[in-house]
Amino acid sequence: MKIISWNVNGIRSMLTKGFYAFVESHQPDILCLQETKVGRSSIQLELPGYEQFWHNANKPGYSGTAVFTKIAPLSVKMGMDITEHDQEGRLMTLEFDKYFLVNIYVPNSKRDLSRLPYRSTEWDVALLQYLKSLETAKPVLFCGDLNVAHTEIDLSSPKTNTRSHGFTDEERQGFSNFVNAGFIDLFREFEKGGQHYTWWSPFQQCRARNIGWRIDYFLASKALRSEIVSCYHLPDAMGSDHCPVVVETRFSP
Repeated sequence: MKIISWNVNGIRSMLTKGFYAFVESHQPDILCLQETKVGRSSIQLELPGYEQFWHNANKPGYSGTAVFTKIAPLSVKMGMDITEHDQEGRLMTLEFDKYFLVNIYVPNSKRDLSRLPYRSTEWDVALLQYLKSLETAKPVLFCGDLNVAHTEIDLSSPKTNTRSHGFTDEERQGFSNFVNAGFIDLFREFEKGGQHYTWWSPFQQCRARNIGWRIDYFLASKALRSEIVSCYHLPDAMGSDHCPVVVETRFSP
C-alpha cells in the first residue's frame, strides 16, 4: 500500500502542471495534500476511484489540506477541536482499522519570525498533545509539510540559517519533541545521508543546484515501524516548489 504526501502550493495551479498524470503514474492508495488554497466547492477534481476529503481555511486562497483515498476511512475529523488552531484548514485525521492517518500543514513562522511564538509555544504543543491522545486508541501515522528542517543535515546551508524561519532552535526543538515522544522520522529510517531535500526556493535555480531544505515528512508511532517497507522522496516530480514524499506499507488496501 502506497501513501503519498505533497505540498502542492495551490491545487488549482497544479492541475495545469501534470497533477493528473502524476496520480496516474504513481497510483497512490492515499494522497495527502497540503497548501491546496481552495476548498472542494471551488474546484472540480476528477479522480475516479478516490473518495475526497477537504479542509479549507476560513481565509480564501490560503493554506488548506485535502486527502484522496481509495480505502474508505472509518471516520474523518477536521482540526484538533481547538478553534484558534482550526481556522486555517491545517489538519485532517482519517481513522482506519489499524491506525490513524493525520495530514498536517504546520504554520510557517514567517521570515520576520513574527509567528514563531504562536508556532512554537501553542501550535506545536497542541499538535503533540493531539497526536498522543490519538495514540491512546490506535497507532498514528502523520505526514505533511512540517515547516522545519530538523537537523543540520536537512538543509544545504545550516550555518547561515540559524535564525531563519524553519530552522530556529524553537522549531527544531518542537520536532525533537515529536521524536522524544516516540514518533519515528521514517525517511531517516532508510536514508542517513545528506543532500536529500523536499523544498527548494524558486529563485537562483536552487532546485537544479539542489540547494534545498527537508521540511516534508512522514512520522509514525513505534508500533507501526514493522509495517513500513520504505520511505523516499520524488524530487523529479515537478509543479510545486515542494516534492512528494512516499511511504510504502504492509497495510492491506
